[in-house]
Amino acid sequence: MAASSDVNVRICAQEMIKYDLEIKAGVQDIRECSGPHSHLMQLNCHVKDKFNQLRRRIQDLEQMAREQDKESDRMSIQAEAESQRRQMLSNQTAWRKANLACKMSMDHMAKDELLREGEGHNVRARKATKESLVGSSSNITESLMSISRMMAEQVKQSEDSISTLATSSRTVQETNEEFKSMTGTIHLGRKLILKYNRRELTDKLLIFLALALFLATVLYILKKRLFPFI
Repeated sequence: MAASSDVNVRICAQEMIKYDLEIKAGVQDIRECSGPHSHLMQLNCHVKDKFNQLRRRIQDLEQMAREQDKESDRMSIQAEAESQRRQMLSNQTAWRKANLACKMSMDHMAKDELLREGEGHNVRARKATKESLVGSSSNITESLMSISRMMAEQVKQSEDSISTLATSSRTVQETNEEFKSMTGTIHLGRKLILKYNRRELTDKLLIFLALALFLATVLYILKKRLFPFI
């Protein structure tokens, strides 16, 4: 069972590393994205899916920690799960910053396109271009609103993760206190056992001395009665 548990923990850790690298790559793709907006949405959906997979594996690792028999193994696995949660929160922050950077880049591109179109067309053409850009800006706004909703969900999940992390930390601390209390109780019991062993040895010695004195007294009495002339 112990070997099987170690294998499962290693497999889980390898999958978390893989998801972490895929998330980082996805965040970099978002940061470098120049459009269209449908492509940006696809990139965000991909990153969100990897976050969900990573979160499930972290929960699996926490469950494995709770199932450990040895306290040292449980605390080691729990510490690894907490480290992965902190890394996930850092990646979520990078994800939000990448989306903001992408938004600013696409806004600048839209403005530059508006200026270029305005230089080579008449007023009617510029008006049509503006209307087109207004529609494009509307699409950008809708896309950004959708991204904002996705990021809000991630923020809520991050808050839940932080709450879970705090609860896990308190549980580890309480378990450590219980372990210290149990260690003190074991030491006290050992001292009592040693004390009782010494007392038992003393009692046996006293009984032996009393028995020897009794036998000596009996022999002395028999000697006086049976052999008074000696």
